[in-house]
Amino acid sequence: MSLKILGIESSCDDTSASVLCDTKLHSNVINTQQIHEKYGGVVPELASRAHQQNIILVVKEALSLANTKLSEIDAIAFTLGPGLLGSLMVGASFAKGLSVSTGIPLVGVNHLHGHVLAHMLREKDEDAFVAKFPYLCLLVSGGHTQIVLVKDYLSYEILGKTIDDAAGEAFDKCAKVMGLGYPGGPVIDRLAQIGNKDRFSFNKPRIDGLDFSFSGFKTSFLYSLRDNLKQNSAFVEQNINDLAASLQKTIIEILLDKLVKAVKLTGITQIAISGGVSANSGLRKELSDLAFAQNWNLHLPKIKYTTDNAAMIALVGHFMYLCGKISDPDVVPQARLDFLNINVL
Repeated sequence: MSLKILGIESSCDDTSASVLCDTKLHSNVINTQQIHEKYGGVVPELASRAHQQNIILVVKEALSLANTKLSEIDAIAFTLGPGLLGSLMVGASFAKGLSVSTGIPLVGVNHLHGHVLAHMLREKDEDAFVAKFPYLCLLVSGGHTQIVLVKDYLSYEILGKTIDDAAGEAFDKCAKVMGLGYPGGPVIDRLAQIGNKDRFSFNKPRIDGLDFSFSGFKTSFLYSLRDNLKQNSAFVEQNINDLAASLQKTIIEILLDKLVKAVKLTGITQIAISGGVSANSGLRKELSDLAFAQNWNLHLPKIKYTTDNAAMIALVGHFMYLCGKISDPDVVPQARLDFLNINVL
């Protein structure tokens, strides 16, 4: 008998729902809120309101595209955290209401857990992904930068994490000071493709172990702009492509230097990457080249599954449900949810 999971994701500014049948994706609907662009970042109050407006229609569309009735769903997987509390509350409240009214079990999922499994997602007409454990996952997003040792579908260990800013945050903040708008990461990626990545150099942190730091890099970048703008007020406009390429190169080097160190320490050569920054074309190319040179087995998620989506939540929900990890209806979303406690909901 097939196992069907309805996934609901609302951790930030994307309202998403999906239907997964025996780990195969039958639908994945994402409504991305555009209103935040003019504010230069996500406004929590506006995000939660937009989720309220969108969630019913998004869930209905996901069920319709999957040709699935709500009565056929075996479990409702929803994002428990981390994320914006107001946004999380909308998704959790809807999921709990649906569960109470139908009797369908709830499965609260850690958002980061979803990203770590995202490269396993396959469409219904594709062969199922065959996981090989253990593997190292470089999780890189606007809010998180971590190296995770994945021992099994539900067993993890964080080997390294950022001690200040995340890589995606560094991309966005550097883009903002150059007047590139929000989100800035994709714009920098596009500009970098026609820039000289060796034109400018910026400081890289010296952090022991496998932890990351991006605050020093951001400061170096800002000071470089400040000093050059004193000499030439049009410095940014005249050098925008090279600036983008150089800052992107530096961030990628910081990430991959730590990943190489993690491989040497663990001896694990099964490598995955996840999170919004994993869509960056420069990072994907450099990592692919490195994996080829080092004889790593690299798993890249499809671009559409790098950002927040309900498909990855449903996938985690599938494995949690099989292991009997059902959430109590009184479970409360958490803006800060420890990744190490994903199995204790």
